[in-house]
Amino acid sequence: MRCTNIKKFVRAGHFGTLVSAFLYFDVSFMVWVMIGALGVYIAEDFSLTPMQKGLLVATPLLGGSLLRIPLGLAGDFYGPKRTATAALCLTTLPLLLGWLMATKIETVFVIGLLLGIAGASFAVALPMASRAYPPQYQGVVMGIAGAGNSGTVISALFAPRLAEHFGWQGVFGASIIPIFLTLVLFRFAAKEHRVENVQGRFKHYLAVLRETDCWWFSLFYMVTFGAFVGLASFLGIFFYDQYAVSKVSAGNLTALCVFAGSFARPVGGLLADRYGGIRALTVLFGVIAVVMLFIAQLPPLTLAVILLFGGMALLGMGNGAVFQLVPQRFRQEIGVVTGLVGAVGGLGGFLLPFILGFSRQATGSYGAGFIILSLVALACLSLLFYVQREWRRDWAREEVGVSF
Repeated sequence: MRCTNIKKFVRAGHFGTLVSAFLYFDVSFMVWVMIGALGVYIAEDFSLTPMQKGLLVATPLLGGSLLRIPLGLAGDFYGPKRTATAALCLTTLPLLLGWLMATKIETVFVIGLLLGIAGASFAVALPMASRAYPPQYQGVVMGIAGAGNSGTVISALFAPRLAEHFGWQGVFGASIIPIFLTLVLFRFAAKEHRVENVQGRFKHYLAVLRETDCWWFSLFYMVTFGAFVGLASFLGIFFYDQYAVSKVSAGNLTALCVFAGSFARPVGGLLADRYGGIRALTVLFGVIAVVMLFIAQLPPLTLAVILLFGGMALLGMGNGAVFQLVPQRFRQEIGVVTGLVGAVGGLGGFLLPFILGFSRQATGSYGAGFIILSLVALACLSLLFYVQREWRRDWAREEVGVSF
C-alpha cells in the first residue's frame, strides 16, 4: 500500500478495533500453545512416556476446538468486544493455576483443557475485525487479524528461555502480563459493533451441518490447519527427543518452522486467487504428502529442519487455499462455516501429537507418525480429485477464480 492508501484504509473503519483484534488473537495463540512450548520441561519433571507427551500438548488443541463454536455464538449474542474481554479474563485462570498449583500432572492436563479458551479466540477475533471495516477492505483486514497466529512463534521462541530462568511454572505467571495489557487496550481502543440474532445463528449452524461441502472443507482444513498447529505444539519435543538438542535450541528450531507456516498462509490465499483454489490445494496436498514422507525417514538435523520448514510453509499455504474456496461456496453463511471448519481443524491438531507420541512409544520412532500424515494428505488429494468435478459443475466458476 502507498502512504495515501494506508491513511485511507485506516480512516475507512475503526483502526483501534482492528489492532485490538490482532493483539487478542496474538496473545491468545501464544498462550494456547504454551504447554507445547514448555513440553520438554514438563515431561522431564513428571517423567512422561512418549504417548503422555503427545496427549499433553494435544489437550489445549482439543479444548480450543470444543470451545470455538460456543465462543463464536457468544460473540454474536453479546458482541465481540464483550466476549473477547470475558475470554481474556477467563484465560488468566489456567495461567494462575499453572503458576501456583501445577504440582501434579493431572492438574497440568486440566490447565491444558482450560487453555482452549484462548484457542477459541479465532471465532471472535476475525468477526470482530471484519465488522470494523467495510466490504472493500475485508481482504487486508482479515490478513492483518489472521496474522495473530504468529503468537505460536512468540511462544516457541521465548517460553523455553523464560523457563531456563524462572522455571516452567513461572512462564505461566509471566504470561498474565500481556493478557492484562491487551485487556487495557480493549478498554480504551476497541469498539463494540452490532450483534446478531443468536437463535437465528444457531439455526444456520444446524442447516449448514446438512451441507456436504461444509464437511469436505472441514476435512481438508483438519489436515492443513490441524497438522500446522499440531506440529507447532509438538516440534519442541520432537527436536529434543530425536536429535538431542538443548531445550532452548529445540524452541528456536520450532519457532523457525512455525514462522514459515504462520506467514505462508497469505501466500496460499494469493496463489489460490491467481491460479484457482482447487488447483492450488491439489498441488499443495501432493507436495505435502511427499515432504512428510521424507521427514518420516528422520534425516540428519539440518535436512530435517529444512524439510519441516518447507512442510510447515506448505501447510500454512494450504490453510489460505482452503479459505479462498470457502467464501466461494458459502457466501451468505461464511461466518457460520468458518466456525465449523475451524472447530474441526482444531480436532486435527489434537490428533496429530497423539499419533506422533503413540508412534514413538509403540515403535521407538516418530517415523510412523509422519508416514500416517503423508498418507492422510494423499487421501485428501484423492478425495479432492473426486469432489472437484461436482464443485465445478455446481458452483466453481472460472470467472470467480476457483477452477482452472
